[in-house]
Amino acid sequence: MIDLFPTTEEDAADIIRAHAAAGKAVAICGGNTRAGFGNAVTAASRLRSTNIAGIVAYNPGEMVLTARAGTPLSEIKAALSEHGQMMAFEPMDHRPLMGTTGEPTIGGVFAANVSGPRRLVAGAARDSLLGVRFVNGSGEPIKAGGRVMKNVTGLDLVKLMAGSHGTLGFLTEVTFRVPPKPKTEETILVADLNDAEAADAMAAAMALPVEVSAAAHLPMTVTWKFLDGTLPAGEATALRIEGLAGSVEARADKLANAMAAFGTVLRLGSNDSAQLWREIRDVLPYADGTPRPVWRVSVAPSVGHRLVAALRLETGVDAFYDWQGGLVWMRMEADAEADLVRRFIKALGGGHATLVRAPEAMRGSTAAFQPQPEAVELLSARLKAKFDPAGIFNPGKLAGN
Repeated sequence: MIDLFPTTEEDAADIIRAHAAAGKAVAICGGNTRAGFGNAVTAASRLRSTNIAGIVAYNPGEMVLTARAGTPLSEIKAALSEHGQMMAFEPMDHRPLMGTTGEPTIGGVFAANVSGPRRLVAGAARDSLLGVRFVNGSGEPIKAGGRVMKNVTGLDLVKLMAGSHGTLGFLTEVTFRVPPKPKTEETILVADLNDAEAADAMAAAMALPVEVSAAAHLPMTVTWKFLDGTLPAGEATALRIEGLAGSVEARADKLANAMAAFGTVLRLGSNDSAQLWREIRDVLPYADGTPRPVWRVSVAPSVGHRLVAALRLETGVDAFYDWQGGLVWMRMEADAEADLVRRFIKALGGGHATLVRAPEAMRGSTAAFQPQPEAVELLSARLKAKFDPAGIFNPGKLAGN
């Protein structure tokens, strides 16, 4: 595959127009750190955003940042850290799980709608996105949104681009909210709860007026892989409190007292807490250097453990839970078992299952993204035809979606 590196939005538009005129497909990516995610893209050329980089505007007082799409995520984080701000949606770093290298880009984060543990209280990446610039499949530069949140009517192009995985346009610039970063954090651990008991404990914690910012359950099959193996043996249910030091201490005390009704309570200080949630965010237990299939499943929080229990009766599966149990990371022993996974999800009330990692041959024969209802699929096809009339962007990427 030939890599193409435009340095400006105009360069990208010229390249796209040429491909559209010739009817040639082009893959779109940033740092390529999610290579292998989803279905394989069938294209001879790859359009990279990495040379369209740099922070365009950042006024910490406005809590809004604008950057070109190819800007390394590390550069964004460094600028925000200097002013005590952050990306509220806590984006995952896919490199450990996918076994890739390179640098994640801010455009790639929004194109894939990458969201981490704080998603359950702060929303997804798309919820922080205020504006975008992109080039459509006809080679036309388009601007949508701006530096303030506005109500929109009709199509919300800003939200539409988030999670489109490069199938609707080539992102060149993004504008997003950057709230203050918490001064400190603490994590309450409840030990030795089974999956169902942990679901009840997390639900109780989220109902308390203590502002839990992350909730996860780690079965004993994965706990030994976190914090360099220093977590206590057995299951661990983790609940994070963030904010000012005095407030965190008071709220953590209240949460610990409430969780004592469910099991033995332990506490992690700021440094260990931060490390634990980075490792949960980046799916450390399954960053094992293998291509064994890994699913990212989104369901109702009360259903996640029931899905895993049903699958364990039928096939080999390991799992842990984020987002109060609503996000289930599952590693399969051999086959992806896509039909089985999606059949059980449907039986339990519905949800979304995305095959994040699998051997290449398996990705070629498995619908990596959740099949859409007929009406949604028809709407998606109309949007694709509108934004990419020649069908040149990331062909195959959302096969089955």
